[in-house]
Amino acid sequence: MTRMVQVAVAGDVTEAEELQAILRSAGIESEVEAAVEHHPRETEDAPQKVLVPEGSLEAAKDAIEALTERDELIDT
Repeated sequence: MTRMVQVAVAGDVTEAEELQAILRSAGIESEVEAAVEHHPRETEDAPQKVLVPEGSLEAAKDAIEALTERDELIDT
């Protein structure tokens, strides 16, 4: 099994799914897991880690950078 490594941290599940769509369009598989311990009854989305195969890390970073608008990355 290929070792999975973190390529990004999304603020919530929706953002993680958007990153997964970007990666999928670049032909890169990905997985999502909670970035912090989250109480099961809490309704607020927790930050999510986006993981890719170790050998695809650089390609995944490039894909996210190329397909994400710069102003979305700047926290204002």
